[in-house]
Amino acid sequence: MRRIAQVIRVKPEKLAEYVELHRAVPEAVLDRLRRSNIANYSIHLLGEQLFSYFEYHGEALEADLAAIAADEATQAWWRLTDPCQEPVPEARPGEWWASMDQVFLME
Repeated sequence: MRRIAQVIRVKPEKLAEYVELHRAVPEAVLDRLRRSNIANYSIHLLGEQLFSYFEYHGEALEADLAAIAADEATQAWWRLTDPCQEPVPEARPGEWWASMDQVFLME
């Protein structure tokens, strides 16, 4: 299992909309995530920063992420959520959610 942590900025004027959208994530989006070996997915908010965490239980992360990106329901979902977000300054070129490095783990 691989732990993935990421961060992105939520636009202040879109915060309420973003939170409201996540009160009812479409089941088709959740199903695609599950079929792509993603579990324990959560998003947290601090100020204007969104922190996401999920556990990847597969063996081909890039392929599973590509399957998510190709999914029509997910693309429709992203058309709603993407306008609410913007990458943090630390994001690499072309990176939307910036990946974070794990510095500590207690199991």
